[in-house]
Formats: sequence, structure tokens, C-alpha cells
Amino acid sequence: MAISVIAGLGNPGAAYHHTRHNIGFQVVDVLAEHLRATWQREQRCKALVANVRIAGQPIHLLKPQTYMNASGASLAAFLRFYKLPDSALAVVYDEINLDRGRLKLSIGGSDGGHNGIADIMRRVGNEFLRYRIGLGTKTHPEMDLKDYVLGRFNAAEKAIIESQINHYIKGLELLVRQGPVLAMNHLNIRPNRKKANESDSNEE
Repeated sequence: MAISVIAGLGNPGAAYHHTRHNIGFQVVDVLAEHLRATWQREQRCKALVANVRIAGQPIHLLKPQTYMNASGASLAAFLRFYKLPDSALAVVYDEINLDRGRLKLSIGGSDGGHNGIADIMRRVGNEFLRYRIGLGTKTHPEMDLKDYVLGRFNAAEKAIIESQINHYIKGLELLVRQGPVLAMNHLNIRPNRKKANESDSNEE
């Protein structure tokens, strides 16, 4: 089934704005702005929703407002109301097991230790598309993982994400236009390792 819902994961509230764990919110915010869409609250599914068209196809953009660990409750309610299967859903979220800034698209799989994805798998199913954006390893090995993902990007990390944001947006548009298989073939290309290392060496 074609993609008709793109959900970005994050935590609501100013305290979490621009934290690493909220990269999903950040990406769909930029996509909504690019398409000149406005967010509306849908209380039935506890989410902010923006309705857009990509390549002529109607797409629902979502930002669950249930906090990360209960993202599945919001998405399950939305899919039930519109009678959509989990295969119509693409979820944009952070991934600590990917190089910083790297994008990877996949279907199915494990939750990878991500509590938001675990909740979606439990409440929605496992056939949704994972649109993962790499956070890379912790900036300091002794840092608690929760502190890392809930912390804000430092200047070097922010520069990497901002340099890739158009790539993330074009990737979502490609996913809608061409479907997951062709999009995966195009997007899941490992970046030049030397350039990635040079970016990492410039961190604060």
C-alpha cells in the first residue's frame, strides 16, 4: 500500500524543543513549512496533524503529543479512524546506531532499543516504514544515554543536521512518489566515510 501517513516522533513541549530525540518532529516541521501547511490539533488521536499533497497524493503529517514512549497510542488511534493499515505509515525518528546525520529507510525489524518504536510495534504492528536519522555515538562515553538523547545538539552536530535537512525532506518526497523499494535503493547509500570522520573531528 502507498504511504499516506508520515509521522515524526518526539516529545511535546518547549523543554524538548531541538533535542536529539526530537529530530522526527524537526523533520516533519520543515516538511510542513516547505509545503506551506499548518498544524491542527486532533484530539481524537492526541496529535498535531497537517494535511498536504506530495506528487498529487494526499498525505497526513503527524506529531504525536503523547510523549515518545506512548507514540503508538496516538498513531493507532489515527490509523483506526482512517481505516489505514500499518504499511501506510512512515515514521521519522532518531537512531543512535547510525552515523551522525545518516539517513536509512527500512521496513519492519526490531525496535533497536527505541521506546517510541517499541510502543508503535506493540499497538500498531510491524509493517510500517522506519525513516531513521542517525545521532551517532554519545559525545562522551560516560554520558547516560537518556541524557544524551534528551540533550540538545551541540554546534557541530547542529551543522551536520542542518546540512542534511533538505536531503531528509527530498527523501520523504521520493518515498511518496516512487514507493519504498526504489526509495531505499536511492537513500540507503553509505556516505563517504572520510567526510563523515572529518565532520566528527570538528565537534565541540
